Amino acid sequence: MQLTTERLVLEKLQPEDWPLFHEVHSDPVSMQFISAVPPLADIRQRFQTRLQPWEVTSLHMLCVTVRLRESGEAIGLIGANAEWTPSRQAEIGYSLLNHFTGKGYGGEALGALAAYLFVQCRFHKLTAQVVEGNWPSRRILEKNGFRLEGTLRDNYLLRGKWVNDWLFGKLESD
Repeated sequence: MQLTTERLVLEKLQPEDWPLFHEVHSDPVSMQFISAVPPLADIRQRFQTRLQPWEVTSLHMLCVTVRLRESGEAIGLIGANAEWTPSRQAEIGYSLLNHFTGKGYGGEALGALAAYLFVQCRFHKLTAQVVEGNWPSRRILEKNGFRLEGTLRDNYLLRGKWVNDWLFGKLESD
């Protein structure tokens, strides 16, 4: 799998992507709306799980490395958890290294992955849950045609505090 945009190349996570995966998951700024920085053993376990081959019926996450097209520099991760049966839905998640945010890369990567999931994988709906107050992530979703479907109250325990999640969705027909 390789997706190419004007500025980016997206490819399935490979063993040589460990430094990027570790950096994204150990950076407090990148993780501020996701979780506390996990212990190294947990990060390694997540990495190993996401290296497995993926297809739409897989129970593990599709994890894709986002690279700058010109230099090949890895700048972040994007992926999807699929629920093929019975709903043909996938939940999207993404995280860029802090110094690459605010440049439009997240939206560009999301657009490419969403097109792949709809056209190649034949998903009916894509969803995303974003911690309420994560405005940059909300803008990325809305610019890619995701609609706010509701707010899930006290939905997630983030660093010892219950937070609300915004629930977004995008249909194949949107």
